[in-house]
Amino acid sequence: MPKPTPADSGPDAGPDTELAREQAYVAMLYEQLEQRRRETAKRLHDTLHDETVGTPQALTQRDAAAALYADRLASLRAAEHGLAFGRLDTDSGEIRYIGRIGLLDEQNEYEPLLMDWRAPAARPFYTATAASPEGMRRRRHLRTRLRSITAVDDEPLHLSDAEAAASSKGLTSEAALLAAVSEARTGRMGDIVATIQSEQDAIIRSKPSGVLVVQGGPGTGKTAVALHRAAYLLYTHRDRLARRGVLVVGPNPTFLRYIGQVLPSLGETSVVLGTVAQLYPDLDARRHEDPATAALKGRAEMAAVIAAAVRDRQQVPRRPIELVVEQQRVVLDKDTVGQARTRARRARKPHNEARRVFRKELLRLLADQVARGVGKDLLDRRDVDEIRDELAESAELMREIDELWPTLSPERLLGELFADRKRLNSVARRIPADERARLERDEPDEGTPPGERWTAADVALLDEAAELLGDDGSARAAAEAAALREEVEYAQGVLDVLDLEEDLDPELLRATDVIDADRLAERLQVARYDSTAERASSDREWTYGHVIVDEAQELSAMAWRMVMRRSPSRSMTVVGDIAQTGDRGGAGSWDEVLRPFVERRWRLEQLTVNYRTPSEIADIADDVLAEIDPSLEPPSSVRSTGTQPWAHELPGEGAERVITERVAAEQAAVGEGRTAVLGPAARITALRGVLLPPGADAEDLDAPLVVLGVEEAKGLEFDAVVLVEPAEILEESPRGLNDLYVALTRATQRLGVLYTGDLPPVLKRVPRD
Repeated sequence: MPKPTPADSGPDAGPDTELAREQAYVAMLYEQLEQRRRETAKRLHDTLHDETVGTPQALTQRDAAAALYADRLASLRAAEHGLAFGRLDTDSGEIRYIGRIGLLDEQNEYEPLLMDWRAPAARPFYTATAASPEGMRRRRHLRTRLRSITAVDDEPLHLSDAEAAASSKGLTSEAALLAAVSEARTGRMGDIVATIQSEQDAIIRSKPSGVLVVQGGPGTGKTAVALHRAAYLLYTHRDRLARRGVLVVGPNPTFLRYIGQVLPSLGETSVVLGTVAQLYPDLDARRHEDPATAALKGRAEMAAVIAAAVRDRQQVPRRPIELVVEQQRVVLDKDTVGQARTRARRARKPHNEARRVFRKELLRLLADQVARGVGKDLLDRRDVDEIRDELAESAELMREIDELWPTLSPERLLGELFADRKRLNSVARRIPADERARLERDEPDEGTPPGERWTAADVALLDEAAELLGDDGSARAAAEAAALREEVEYAQGVLDVLDLEEDLDPELLRATDVIDADRLAERLQVARYDSTAERASSDREWTYGHVIVDEAQELSAMAWRMVMRRSPSRSMTVVGDIAQTGDRGGAGSWDEVLRPFVERRWRLEQLTVNYRTPSEIADIADDVLAEIDPSLEPPSSVRSTGTQPWAHELPGEGAERVITERVAAEQAAVGEGRTAVLGPAARITALRGVLLPPGADAEDLDAPLVVLGVEEAKGLEFDAVVLVEPAEILEESPRGLNDLYVALTRATQRLGVLYTGDLPPVLKRVPRD
């Protein structure tokens, strides 16, 4: 079907006619989408089952082609919801339909049927205004449900100067935007691809090089901008970024579940999402730790502590160690071992790699020692080499060398450090003794799962240790051994099935008579070509093409060191709000965070419009912001709901009943929307027991009601929020005001406050009922 012309869509066309024409065109786009899916799926199937290839190069090419088709098929499937959402009519009469992906008419010289929202020609859809129409006559929003168009919103862009000045609050596609932000929440973050605003678009499309800081208050769309920026960069710089991938770091697992569908819905699957606690391969740290200890572990001084701990394991003997090797006396004294240690340290290699230098140098010195005892003038170099080889075969000597310079894993280094007060006091002298005691803990049992051995703050320390220790080869060997075991087990299963054939002639050879599981596994073994995301997430030393850090104000100094290792090119988007810093080790300013890594070579962009929070709630939150820092400018809210927040004092008896009734009333008010009860961490377990059914997942964002602490709620949004005991939130942390500010700004429609005693003065404008 050809595109409509401006004549088809003139002022004389009725709304029903317009809707029908757009519906017919969108239906044609879905037919094209289905055809592309079928064709791509067939190509993927044919490629995977191509038995004509046999050489390693051909297999590699086949797998590369299969990966390409698989990625394309994933993009085509992800484009189902809201395939086309907009249209631009130009002054020259051209019509451009804007959507999630690009579709070309393969039967008509590849004429564009649908333009990818990231294409340069689509940008006026987000930036054109009546004051600056950019050659556009009209912008049209197509509002859809499933594959049907439910409404058409037109925005003329040719107005008089006076009309243009008065037409808008500075928003593009205002009607569509306000409709989107007023919709009920679903428990999952939606994309904003149809309603990106001009200030957001400028950030999304800015150059990828360097560190870009996006500062914005609650509800300004920071997270959405960051995720759409990832999709845009992968589209525009795919050749470079697809090989290295994009890393998105979020504040907690709940947040990652909340945003998890955004990038797939934009057709991008080559992105790694993780929290700081998940950046160390094969570890998702879940052990609880008090905030003061976590803050201590996050301080920059801990880098020096870890470095000292590594050097502390490179020892010289206090007293000479005498051994007899092949009837020759060998003495490991302080001078001999010290020379070998100095030589190894000067190699400037990580500890485990430098160990080889230490071992080689120490064997050389000991061989010379033995040669001097025998009479060095009587021996040539070959004789001395033979002595060294004999020493290297001594198990007793090798044990002593291992004690002096052991092969260490990060887990062993930290576990033994925290369990040994004497060693800890030796390497952490610059930390006051009362704080140093916080680091002490017993080594966990061997059977304890890794996630329960370590805290989120430990992960950055493990990563620091891994950087200083280097690879000892054990992790790679273990992975290869596990893969081999899996292949042998599979092969044995194949042989077992063949042996179970019932009518097999006993005179004939069975499969197990001619081949065993090990040999069959070897024959079945093929090269594995994992996706970029899979390879990156399992490789600690992987460096990404671009890194996005959301809620970045919460990262400690040690966590920043870990993140920066993932981006040596410093191609980063840092998203956050200093006013929302809740972690004790979090940021006080962006300059404080970034100066150690890039000095002043970073740029700042501000988001100034609050799309989420209605003005009735924003006014309350602004009072808290002024208390945090009077110099901070709050973002301006673009909408009002007419619903005032409320505060209600809890009675001394029957508080649970009142809480239940009030929460139920808020749920009824938002209907199919989502309600959150937020409170101090110390009360969350009790609140969950009162409000949620037994066995319910308290963090299930798809549920109509969740009960969360403030830290768990960062970055999330709900239709209604009931805030319990704000005074306790203020007292719970040195940054209690910041936490209260976060809690107040999670609601998109309604806010209620339940309190005991007196309401904090900073909430004086909340109406009491």
